[in-house]
Amino acid sequence: MDILRTPDSQFENLPGFPWPAHYTEIDAGDGTPLRIARVDEGPRDAAPVLLMHGNPSWSYLYRKMIPGLLAAGHRVIAVDLVGCGRSDKPAAKDDYTLARHYQWMTDWLAAMDLKDITLFCQDWGGTIGLYLVAQHPERFARVIAANTGLPLGEGESDFMRMWVGLMKEATAFPWDRFGPARAHAMSEAEAAAYQAPFPDSRYEAGIVQFPVLIAVQPDNPGAPLNRAAWPKLCAYDRPFLTLWGGQDPVARGGNKKLQAAVAGAAGQPHHVFETAGHFVQEDVPEELVAHVNAFIASTK
Repeated sequence: MDILRTPDSQFENLPGFPWPAHYTEIDAGDGTPLRIARVDEGPRDAAPVLLMHGNPSWSYLYRKMIPGLLAAGHRVIAVDLVGCGRSDKPAAKDDYTLARHYQWMTDWLAAMDLKDITLFCQDWGGTIGLYLVAQHPERFARVIAANTGLPLGEGESDFMRMWVGLMKEATAFPWDRFGPARAHAMSEAEAAAYQAPFPDSRYEAGIVQFPVLIAVQPDNPGAPLNRAAWPKLCAYDRPFLTLWGGQDPVARGGNKKLQAAVAGAAGQPHHVFETAGHFVQEDVPEELVAHVNAFIASTK
């Protein structure tokens, strides 16, 4: 497997993002070393809050949440998915499958040996993160899901049909049309920071391929994996909270589905931020931190 690694110089002086990268190396699946990056701050003996991002973002998405979580005394880990951020990037679109994403992050979780985790996950970070919860529930003390889900091949919305169709043949990501930088007004430097991991389109294979891997179609290769994981996720009986952006066209109704299905979601203080969109971390970061910290404190 041919691996690209974004030069460190791309990540210098990013606004609001002072944290260095920490790295864990796993096997890509064919013997190739694959380096996964993370922000890792706070006391090492504190229970970790694991932040998992989606597409086409990276741990920069959490820059406005990390300080408030650290101030509450948590160890905060914001991981970059393979193909994103400061993590390594397999060079070919075909290198990326749902099964590989699941295995890469499973191997990373085992190598990190994290326990008593509070997971905050959104978009693809949620799909992958919820799969990890289903397979390794003993590692997770509680879960917060934001604008995400575990697609079961039950059919696609008009938005998803458009999105998957657009990206199926794409060789570069359409930054001018999609992405967290369009969530609300931000500086040019902040918007550029989202593209920092991708000096040119050669680095974008992973984020271009992500939409094709969304298992909404019944014949999607990833659907059987998700269907097998779904009963295990539903059986998760530790505290499970949904915090949702109400203006999101991507994951509309996903919060209700999770609330009805996951055992640990019963009786929790679920919340919808009516003015927030898909990238809730950009739209309501302070409010999210307040809900996360309160949820952790009330479920210890």
